[in-house]
Order: sequence, then structure tokens, then C-alpha cells
Amino acid sequence: MTVRVALVGANGHGRWHRRVVAGLQAEGRVRLVGLVDLHPIEDEPDAAVPDDALTTTDHREMLDRVRPDVVVVCTPPHTHLPIALDVLATGADLLLEKPPVLSLAEHRVLAEAVRRSGRACQVGFQALGSAALAELTEAVAGGRVGTVTGVATVACWQRSDGYYARAPWAGRRTLDGRPVLDGALANPLAHAVMQCLAVAEAVTGSPVVPARIEVERYRVRPIEVDDTATLRVVPTVGPPIVAAVTLAGEDLVRGEVIVTGTAGRAVLEYPTDQLLLPGDPAPRTVPGRRGLLENLLDHRADPRVPLIAPLARTAPFTTVLEVVTAAPEPTLVDGGRLVVTGVDAERVVTIRGVNAVLRAAAEGGRLLSELSVPWAGTPHVVRLDQGEEEHPPG
Repeated sequence: MTVRVALVGANGHGRWHRRVVAGLQAEGRVRLVGLVDLHPIEDEPDAAVPDDALTTTDHREMLDRVRPDVVVVCTPPHTHLPIALDVLATGADLLLEKPPVLSLAEHRVLAEAVRRSGRACQVGFQALGSAALAELTEAVAGGRVGTVTGVATVACWQRSDGYYARAPWAGRRTLDGRPVLDGALANPLAHAVMQCLAVAEAVTGSPVVPARIEVERYRVRPIEVDDTATLRVVPTVGPPIVAAVTLAGEDLVRGEVIVTGTAGRAVLEYPTDQLLLPGDPAPRTVPGRRGLLENLLDHRADPRVPLIAPLARTAPFTTVLEVVTAAPEPTLVDGGRLVVTGVDAERVVTIRGVNAVLRAAAEGGRLLSELSVPWAGTPHVVRLDQGEEEHPPG
């Protein structure tokens, strides 16, 4: 039978999901039966809205009227949990955009709802479907890099003022008294963190259990979240993980996952699937990505097909995210260290020398404060194995 699919959050990034659904519909695997958004549905040339699809602003109305088999939820992160619970209560399977929830408490609530419903929940970390990541994790598990001593990621992007005007919750920690979720680590560069967790999982054969998390957050604008950060996760078992990321970069570093071991070094540029393993003369593209919706459909047809990004696999990410979002307000970088180009919505702010210090942090497994960076602050440290939290002085 053709699977009936609905999408909650049809605009913005939801348009990407619409194109994915349109491709699967052309293959006869799915039929788009419902679209939900608070705003009028935007045109998407490669994914026209079927004449018989219900369009509405109310996801509950859609669930009640069309009873879809699978629902894709692509709404702001702080809305994920209540919508996901409604979807599961109707008996539909769920593809939930990343990050799935805001906290471990919410993660537990959602996990219990998934268990009770007997339905599947896939989380939208689409980079986990990369064949290049699969080859990297197989190489790590097979000992090609020797004993792994560290896993790290570095990414340097740019975001304009218009990026922070894209939605009322952009750049915010709370909105109308409710917690929201944004920031470099939590949103655009969440994939970089999750890729590292997936590699570290391959080292030990089980999901990462953080014993200590250290985070330094910085900002170049009057926002409430980080646009630049270093993060270190020290697991109970396995190598430390370091993330060094910015949305105020000088030059583009798309996103590299660096695995250091006693037998060599591996590097995966995860957005492009370029992989360099020990002994390779140069990076090479490893083609092939398994789509998360297609994988969910395969799992529905045969439960022996494992989900690529089941909710349980994302628990370590939620642990990290909870610490990051609870950390003190990001340090504002002194204006004398910034370069401003463009005007109005195209205004871009970069930090002089940020690319070099972030790469040094990733390559050395260090935080910025450990590299004598003049604008670095004091790390926020949470010891999860002892239930302790260290706050910066003052």
C-alpha cells in the first residue's frame, strides 16, 4: 500500500522535506495527504501541493481528518514535543527534525510515548545516513587509526543579520516565557556534534555516556545564544570529543570530523562526504546517502531494517544540548576584534583570527581558554558522573 505522509512545518526547511516527499511520491512509495503551517504554504517548484492534500494551520485538525501513516515534523525545536506526542497518539510513525527535544526530561517523555505507541521515531540527523560516515566508523571500529585518542570537529560558517531575523525565536533562549533553542552548537552545527558522537560510539560499540561536559560560548551580536563555541565531552568510556565552531568565520570551513589515533589520523568533511583515511594519498568523495524518510519507510515495511537515527541514538546529543543551553549567557566578543561587512540584512560580523584558533582547538583537543586566546572566557563545567556543576566566578 502507498504510505500516506503529512508534513507539519511546510515552509522554510520544510520545503526541503517537500522535495524529498515529492521524489518518493513520483516513485509510487508515498502520497502526500496533508501540509500544516501557520503561514500560507509557499510555492515550491519541485514539489507542487497535490490538489487533494489538506492544507491547514492546525496539526491536530490534519491528524484527525487525514489520519496519515507517517508525519514529518519540521517546526521550531521548542514545539517538537507536544506535536510529536499528538502524532504518536494517532498511531502514525514520526520523522522529527533535529534537535528532537530541549532536555533529557523531554527525551524521556518522548521515549516513553514511542514505547507505548509501538510506533517508530526517526530523528532528522540526515548526515548519519552518509556512506562516508559509515566507512569512517567501520575503519575506526576495525582499528585502522589504531587506538583512538580523540574525536573533534571544526566548522567555520557565516551568518548575516538577516539570519537572526528569520523567526521570532532566532537567537533567543526564551520566547513568551517558554524556553526555545538556537545557537551554533544547538542548531546549524548540531550535525557536527552528532557526527562526532557517532564516531565515538563506533570506538566503544555503545552510545556515548558523558561523564563531564565543558563548554565556552561566545557571541558577536546582542543575541542570547552562542554563535561561536568550544565544547569538550569527556565520556565515562572512550576518547574525549571536542567541537570548535563558529557562525562568524573568516573563511568557510564546511565541517570536518577529525579522528586521531595511534596509527594515524582520519578526516571526514561531513557536508560533502569527503573522507581521508590513514594511508590515503588524498581525500576522496564517498558517494551515497540513505535518506531518513526512505529508511523509515523501509523500516515500516520490514522492522528488521534498522532506523538510521532512532530516538535512543540521539540521547547523548540531548545530554550535551541540555548542558549547553543551561550554560551562562555567552560572552560578547569585544568589538575591536570584529570585522563588519555589508549592511542591513546582509550585514556579516566575523572575528579576526577565529579560524586559526578554532582549528588549533580541534586539532589539540582543547578549549579556547586553554589556548591563551585573549577574548576567551571561563568554561562552564558540568560533572555528570558526580552530579556537580561548576559556574564561572562572578
